[in-house]
Amino acid sequence: MALLIIKGGHVIDPGRINGPADIVIENGKIAAIGESVAKPYDKKTSPDLRVIDARGQLVLPGFVDLHVHFREPGYEYKETIQSGVEAAVAGGFTSVCCMPNTNPVNDNQSVTELILDRARAAGLAHVLPIGAITKGSRGEELAEIGELHKAGCVGISDDGLPVMNSLVMRRAMEYSLTFDVPVVDHCEDLNLAEGGCMHEGYVSTQLGLQGIPSAAEDVMVARNIELAELTGARLHLAHLSTMGSVRMVRDAKSRGVRVTAEACPHHFILTDEAVAGYNTAAKMNPPLRAWQDVLAIREGLKDGTIDAIATDHAPHATQEKQQEFAAAPNGVVGLETALPLTFSLVEEGLFSLERAVILLTSGPAKAFGFAAGTLTPGSTADVTLVDPAASWEVDPSRFKSKSRNTPFAGWKVKGRVTHTIVNGRMVFELNGDAR
Repeated sequence: MALLIIKGGHVIDPGRINGPADIVIENGKIAAIGESVAKPYDKKTSPDLRVIDARGQLVLPGFVDLHVHFREPGYEYKETIQSGVEAAVAGGFTSVCCMPNTNPVNDNQSVTELILDRARAAGLAHVLPIGAITKGSRGEELAEIGELHKAGCVGISDDGLPVMNSLVMRRAMEYSLTFDVPVVDHCEDLNLAEGGCMHEGYVSTQLGLQGIPSAAEDVMVARNIELAELTGARLHLAHLSTMGSVRMVRDAKSRGVRVTAEACPHHFILTDEAVAGYNTAAKMNPPLRAWQDVLAIREGLKDGTIDAIATDHAPHATQEKQQEFAAAPNGVVGLETALPLTFSLVEEGLFSLERAVILLTSGPAKAFGFAAGTLTPGSTADVTLVDPAASWEVDPSRFKSKSRNTPFAGWKVKGRVTHTIVNGRMVFELNGDAR
């Protein structure tokens, strides 16, 4: 009988506990939680018993990321499922949803099964595939959504590409109702965005780069909300980046539309000024926007308009990012920096520590209907321990991810994951790999 005791930590289980407590983990499940539940084990010794002294640390539900790109199959030189889950648990994430823009695209059962097989072999974080909305993510013909759901996909998306055809998107939403899975969309009008490589504004004009207007996102957010209202489908909006998007989601929620949304750390920390000097590490899609958009994203995170913080972890090889700005690929790795960047908003006083934890745990779990993001007795023991006072410098050369493309290199940050537990098993320790 495997026993793991976490003693003396400050436990935050949103809506249930926010204070000192011990946790008893038995056979992969949360067995007990409370101020005195570890006492019966104080004098016990057993090769199956491990005790973690969590004094000075936060003990949290394992983080849930609704949006990662693990690149396998097809682009293993950027990231593999093995390296991706290593990065995930190093960042405190115990459940991750991987997008289908692999090669081949995850639009069928065989690709889904390959991803799940590789994840099981890695034995670290829970990997939850998201299948394609359309065959080949070409936006023309619906993929076999029922087959994908049966194989283990938890949602559908053509992420990286929007579904431009509104009728196809309507049919996808209608079909998704059969399985009650979220339809996840990358909101971008490709006609409005055509040729653009950063946010359209003062900085793009200064740099002589063609911009992508905020309207390119806003138009598609509006369309998707209208279709969700028409069909009654579950709509999840990926990586919101504009003030208009936040406003429309807030309004839609007030009307009872089944819409959820996520935002990424780079969109609530950085503005388009990070592109100065043609910095390709700051090239992403949707692009970094203006300060008014950053403020709107922050307000949406604070008031519940935005349900989750997701990383949009998008690895690329170094040589790919070393091209001229317009030719370089979009994306930033984010699994290993999401925690301190999120906690920086707590330091600024934007919202409480518990709100930050919700956005990383129960918020995303609820958005997709997962049984995760909680420390309730009987639940799967996915737990993340954090030293909130630990200051460190972001050094991409030390990432578990195979890729290094981050605009936060050299940043001094605060808050660090020290232990990650998945299914009751220690899978990451800061100064050593516990696998």
